Amino acid sequence: MSRAPRVRTLLGLAAASVTVVALAACSSGAPASSEAAGDDEYGLVKAGTLTVATEGTYPPFTYHEGGAGELVGYDVEIAEAVAEKLGLEIQFEETQWDAIFAGLDAGRFDVIANQVSINPDREEDYLFSTPYTVSPSVVVVNEGDDSISSFEDLKGKTTAQSLTSNFYQLAVDAGANVEAVEGWAQAVALLEQGRVDATVNDKLTYLDYLKQTPDAKLAVAAETDPSESALTFAKDKTALVKAIDEALAELREEGVLAELGEKYFGEDVSQ
Repeated sequence: MSRAPRVRTLLGLAAASVTVVALAACSSGAPASSEAAGDDEYGLVKAGTLTVATEGTYPPFTYHEGGAGELVGYDVEIAEAVAEKLGLEIQFEETQWDAIFAGLDAGRFDVIANQVSINPDREEDYLFSTPYTVSPSVVVVNEGDDSISSFEDLKGKTTAQSLTSNFYQLAVDAGANVEAVEGWAQAVALLEQGRVDATVNDKLTYLDYLKQTPDAKLAVAAETDPSESALTFAKDKTALVKAIDEALAELREEGVLAELGEKYFGEDVSQ
């Protein structure tokens, strides 16, 4: 049995328990439940629910089975496990990457779960949980292309990148001309069609693509030191970040993070 259905089942039981508690409180004239007090403390968009922004088009992190099935993925299951630890329902809001931070700024979501890399610029504007993914960025080229063997070789080349991604900045810093795309799927398609020279992305995304598309004629030309990805919050969500950090620590100690890494990547990618 996959973890996601189990989480939803437990959440359903938790929701039923909350309903019973709420009815009991009403019948006795007691004040709002402790659940509501927690919601106030966390400043959630919707009481009792963790509202999570994610792309839904970024396998294996957040995507739909078969292109149209249930929302699944590594980031999805991490978020579900965290919500379960906090005793909250979970609601995913699928949003294009280029609009995901604007949605967080506007208060439409409580958190982003979409492999957001921690960097100094983002730390000026957002809070981050403890990292749950550690992975290098890689330059992906077509197999047999020997013209690129380092980030420096991207100077004057054309890469396909999401304009607000960390990988976009890496490509620009290396002197590449960037073709704007919405995500990995579009980037790798342009690369395989020979319309761009390379794309910079997360190594785990590349490895998953090879697993799903074993005939792909791609290669890694260069990679950076590992970067860290984490759940991302608005600056006023300090109580929520603290609670989620505690939940992640428990999930790490219980082996759940390692288990999810093994499921999606064949190894623990959380540290």
